[in-house]
Amino acid sequence: MRIGILTGGGDCPGLNPVIRAVVRRALLAGYEIVGIKNGWKGLVENDTMPLNINAISGILPKGGTILGTSRTNPYKKEGDLKKVQDNFKKMGLDALVAVGGEDTLGVASKLVKDGLPNIVGVPKTIDNDLSATDYTFGFDTALNVAMECIDRLHTTAESHHRIIIAEVMGRHAGWIAIEAGIAGGADVILIPEKPIDLEEVCKIIKQRHERGKTFSIVVVAEGAQFKDGSMVTQEQKLDAFGHVRLGGIGETLAELIEEKTGFETRVSVLGHIQRGGSPTAFDRVLGTRFGVKAVELIIGKKFGQMVALSGNKIIDVPLGEAVKALKTVDEDLYNIAKVFFG
Repeated sequence: MRIGILTGGGDCPGLNPVIRAVVRRALLAGYEIVGIKNGWKGLVENDTMPLNINAISGILPKGGTILGTSRTNPYKKEGDLKKVQDNFKKMGLDALVAVGGEDTLGVASKLVKDGLPNIVGVPKTIDNDLSATDYTFGFDTALNVAMECIDRLHTTAESHHRIIIAEVMGRHAGWIAIEAGIAGGADVILIPEKPIDLEEVCKIIKQRHERGKTFSIVVVAEGAQFKDGSMVTQEQKLDAFGHVRLGGIGETLAELIEEKTGFETRVSVLGHIQRGGSPTAFDRVLGTRFGVKAVELIIGKKFGQMVALSGNKIIDVPLGEAVKALKTVDEDLYNIAKVFFG
């Protein structure tokens, strides 16, 4: 049997552990592995690389992906879907492991219905917003990076008596913001699930000053929206999956908060720092478990499924179920965070 593997969408720590685990488990079963370069783009362009025991040596602690990635959507450009189907056959693939988030796995789910049923999905996103899995690998690393940055911002905020806004990633879900904010002792946390109440934010900051706390840390997810539904974007141009490029909410908030409170306010945009670098132990282990399970699904001919974490067990769920809705921050966790606002 010949298995292909691709990594699509944004890179994140833990991708290489998945690749390593897929290769090791497949070789143990006597299968051949083909690396498809740069996500779905590699299937469109028939761009591959061999994956053997030497190719994966030493990649466990490395961030990013040795296969490369892209945000290519084969359903966007006319003719690309046919190329994917044709190249799947030309590569001699019997099965495909697609590693990605909602967009990559959304394509995989469609392909299963459009004539390429032998696909297994592995959930990857630092946003932790994929349904049907408790955690996606990459999230824990991003969370710990964000927490460390917030810890560092505390010292300069306190020294200079400033408000500092930490802008973190999170398009539709505020998992990084809420958990890093709780872990880092943020005074206000703003997430996409809850419209920003600017008056309430400024009230909290003023109350802190009144009791002698002359600094505040505000954590905001890049996808957070104001009460009127407006969202700050870098540009309105859409990517292949219909997303605008986010970023800038921190700067906008800083101007508004300084104007309304009179307190000096600064911004730190964490950006791609969150998705870079070596994966945590949790993400290395989770990625490894996911990769092994993906091959075992192929061995059992359980296609059209995605591996997932449920409690401490690795299970499998239908791809369609995994991408039908995003997993957003639940009310209970947000209410816990609110206890520490101010």
